[in-house]
Amino acid sequence: MITFIKGKLVEKNPTDVVIDCNGVGYLLHISLHTFSLIGDEELLQLYTHLQVKEDSHTLFGFVEKAERDIFRLLISVSGIGAGTARTMLSSLHPTKIKEAIAANDVATIQSVKGIGAKTAQRVILDLKDKILKIYDIDEVSVTQSNTNKDEALSALETLGFNRKQAEKVIDKILADSPLETVENIIKLALKKL
Repeated sequence: MITFIKGKLVEKNPTDVVIDCNGVGYLLHISLHTFSLIGDEELLQLYTHLQVKEDSHTLFGFVEKAERDIFRLLISVSGIGAGTARTMLSSLHPTKIKEAIAANDVATIQSVKGIGAKTAQRVILDLKDKILKIYDIDEVSVTQSNTNKDEALSALETLGFNRKQAEKVIDKILADSPLETVENIIKLALKKL
C-alpha cells in the first residue's frame, strides 16, 4: 500500500525515525542495520512495509529494498512476527541472514535473541527454497564456504583463541574474499588475532 516515504528527517533513534512528509509526521520502526545506514542528511527516503492489525497500523522503514524483502520473507514464517524479524535484522546483516538460510546454518539464525532451535529450523525450512530461487544462490558454494569457515574456526579454537573473536575475524576475511581456502583463512586470521 505505502511503498516508500520521502521527506525531512525530524527525529532519529536506534529503533525508529520520524519523517515529515508534507506536514505529516510519520513514525517508522527501523532495524539497527537501517539506523547505521541513515546519515545526517535532511531529506530521507525509506522503503516501507505497513503492518495492519485490529488495534494498530505500524510502518517499518528500510534504507535498502533488499532488507525490506528479507523482512517480508521472515514475517511470512509462522512464529516470526514483525518484532522478531526486526530484531533479526538488527542482530545480523541481511546478507548474513540470506546466506545462513541458504546454507542451513541453524546456529547463526539461533544466535538472534528470542530465536530458539525449532524456530530457527522452521525459518530455514520455510525460506530456503525461496532464498535460493529469488537470489539465485548456488547452494553448493554457500555450503562450501560455510564449511571452510567452520573448519578454520575449529582450528583456531584448538589453538586456544576465543571463539567469538575468531569468528569476527573470519567473517571479515570471508566478506573480502568468500572463496578463500581453509589454510588461507587460518593464516590471515592468525595475523589479525
